[in-house]
Amino acid sequence: MKKILELITEEMEKAFEKAGYDRKYARVTLSNRPDLCEYQCNGAMAAAKEYHKAPIMIANEVTEALEGTKLLQEVQAVNPGFINLKIRGGFLCDYLNEMMADERLGYEETRNPKTVMIDYGGPNVAKPLHVGHLRSAIIGESVKRIVRYAGHRVIGDVHLGDWGLQMGLIIVELRERKPELVYFDETYAGNYPEEAPFTIAELEEIYPTASAKSKEDMIYKEAAMQATFELQHGRRGYQALLKHILHVSVTDLKQNYANLNVDFDLWKGESDAQPYIPQMVQEMKDRGYAHMSDGALVVDIKEENDTKEVPPCMLLKSDGASLYTTTDLATIVERMKLYHPDEIVYVVDKRQEMHFVQVFRCARKCGLVEEGTALKFLGFGTMNGRDGKPFKTREGGVMRLQYLLSDINEEMLRKIQESRPMSEDEAQKIAKIVGLSAVKYGDLSNQASKDYIFDVERFTSSEGNTGPYILYTIVRIKSILKKYAEQGGSARGARIMVCENESEKTLLRELARYNSVMENACEELAPHKICAYIYDLANAFNKFYHETSILGTEEKEKQDSRIQVLMLTRRVLEACIDLLGFEAPERM
Repeated sequence: MKKILELITEEMEKAFEKAGYDRKYARVTLSNRPDLCEYQCNGAMAAAKEYHKAPIMIANEVTEALEGTKLLQEVQAVNPGFINLKIRGGFLCDYLNEMMADERLGYEETRNPKTVMIDYGGPNVAKPLHVGHLRSAIIGESVKRIVRYAGHRVIGDVHLGDWGLQMGLIIVELRERKPELVYFDETYAGNYPEEAPFTIAELEEIYPTASAKSKEDMIYKEAAMQATFELQHGRRGYQALLKHILHVSVTDLKQNYANLNVDFDLWKGESDAQPYIPQMVQEMKDRGYAHMSDGALVVDIKEENDTKEVPPCMLLKSDGASLYTTTDLATIVERMKLYHPDEIVYVVDKRQEMHFVQVFRCARKCGLVEEGTALKFLGFGTMNGRDGKPFKTREGGVMRLQYLLSDINEEMLRKIQESRPMSEDEAQKIAKIVGLSAVKYGDLSNQASKDYIFDVERFTSSEGNTGPYILYTIVRIKSILKKYAEQGGSARGARIMVCENESEKTLLRELARYNSVMENACEELAPHKICAYIYDLANAFNKFYHETSILGTEEKEKQDSRIQVLMLTRRVLEACIDLLGFEAPERM
């Protein structure tokens, strides 16, 4: 189904050609002066240079060529050469009736589907999720849903941090506490126990303890480095412990991500890329890309037009150890071999931009990706407290994600219980749903690359540009539709008719923007575009609701038409919040 701006532009193209001008000047946009018109065309201004005519003369001729159009209600040429447009209510209603009859609300799946991999997790195993993981999870999940909804094959990968010194630290600390475990007996040749020798709570205490010790005790740190080396070189007992660490951690991570309504198609980690490193590095050497520099193996990636220093991409340290860069490159090798993606999108902190500049350049220079494969960096800003600094606990530490969600849910529960009586169980369920909308919308309504202030009071408000406000709008629509059904109403087969007042027409125009917004959000990987749209749509609906009689009108045809408008508004809003990763309750 064509976008409404496309249809209006096509009408303008005919008019430009009829008036003797090139159709390329006929582009129509939403009006930046809604007090004057609904849409506008500024093409006469650009055409003036080519045709050596005053813009207003061209605009007047095009306006005359539009006489008798069934699509536009008003066309006006104004100085110095703008063409102001208002759409016919009847055409708008016909467009929405077609949209309503379509399962996808007029948004067509792409005709050229791609395989897109999205890397949007990145937590370290043996550590609890904290607020620093929030943005990657929320933005990545929404981007995954948006791109998948457009018709592409999307693969989401958590990309766990499950390699490196942190594993050695856990092994050494566990060995000090439980030296009798068979995992530390190098002569043991039997099968290792199926059950882990620790719980998630013990594991989350072991790592910070070991990390703190390593900073004060060099012998302890050297032991951890040796354990890491032995693990990475295949020591059986340590490999078995790694499997336990992964199983216990991933089981816990899945529960925590589920509370955010976030899931992944792949639960791979850095360790999965390890088998690809030796051959990858050897080929880089053989082909002359990698060379030694100060004892380290590097690839030069500097380009002539660089305006700032881009350091060489380091593959191996002087002791032969790999780095994040190495595992990220090896992960690209694995992804190309197993999934053949057309795009790989990294949803990570924007402060890692230089790292990914190095990785992407090295991957391209060394032929790790096919020429047509896009590597995209979707860098996000920090989530800050009211002081403008990265969000911390009152004690100054990094807050665990489950505590943050708990605080939000408690605040929502308090507000819900104050607003209307309901059972404790129902209130808690609603608080969890609405609380998630507060967190997700509060994050996604900001452009990903920008920092933002995490304000619990503002995010949980039912007024303003917030998740709860969007949900209150949906719940209000549900309530009206329920009341209509209880009164015996049935709008089956009814159509949206010509609108009678300005607020009704404004709402219909907002609804008609849906497929255009979806397409733009997918092209730019921009969930904030959807947030901005549903906020405008919710505002338009609430104005319409306050100014228009819906159930009170006695004319059945008119009432049924408005019920259809409500049903379409609900469908659009619910489709959008699903792409943002949350849902609406039945009541609030």
